[in-house]
Amino acid sequence: MSPSKIEGDATRGWIVPVGGAEDKEGRAEILRKFLSVSEGERARIVVIPTASSLESTGRRYEDIFRELGAAEVTVLPYKTRRDTEREDWLATLEAATGVFLTGGAQLRITTVLGGTPVAKTIRRLNARGVSVGGTSAGAAILSEHMIAFGAEGATPLAGMATLAPGFGLTNRVVIDQHFRQRDRLGRLLSALAYNPFAVGLGLDEDTAAFIAPDDCIHVLGAGAITIVDVHAIEYSSMATAEHGEPICMTGVQVHVLPTGATFDLQTRRAEPPNE
Repeated sequence: MSPSKIEGDATRGWIVPVGGAEDKEGRAEILRKFLSVSEGERARIVVIPTASSLESTGRRYEDIFRELGAAEVTVLPYKTRRDTEREDWLATLEAATGVFLTGGAQLRITTVLGGTPVAKTIRRLNARGVSVGGTSAGAAILSEHMIAFGAEGATPLAGMATLAPGFGLTNRVVIDQHFRQRDRLGRLLSALAYNPFAVGLGLDEDTAAFIAPDDCIHVLGAGAITIVDVHAIEYSSMATAEHGEPICMTGVQVHVLPTGATFDLQTRRAEPPNE
């Protein structure tokens, strides 16, 4: 699934995956920055808490974005596929300047929203300049190839990661969240062994990748982003490894980028923070 086509003179909106457990009670820098790239004080934010099983999740983000100064915040609690056909909710979504998906279980998002008018509208909105972000499960769903689930560990194993279709706002990255906290290097590497075209984004908690319209990633947060670049991979045993066996991968590049660092998805060049 390729990203939606940009029409006319439009500029694609920001794509903002967050590693989960972002600061909500202190300076809330990540959520504040998301509001900024969603038209700031004029922002009309739509919160989609479909991934979460907690009724309070949507209201919590609604309160936070209001406190940060958004002009309007609306929660659209899609729970069934029938909900996705509600014309009043679709009209609210169409008017958004920023869409934020909460954490929870990413397969709950795909089973409820996948292939629906909501998913199609989110893709179209981003193509015409609306910022779309998400935290934890809401981050994983943003790319074309989504890690649905997988085992922990630093060594990539055959069958370690199971992929599912995401929203396809970008096909340049594969996203994994809670990265350092849950030891997910192995499953990100195994996912990339299936698809060496993409760049792996391992997002620590309270850390975000602000992907600009020009495909440059700007890192913000308390942790770091582990960039796994396999475009120059020399060898992979993925095709021959038995289930559960370690995968041999040579020629992989890894960058660890804290706040202020950048990575250009077109040139594949990492830059340290500007000191």
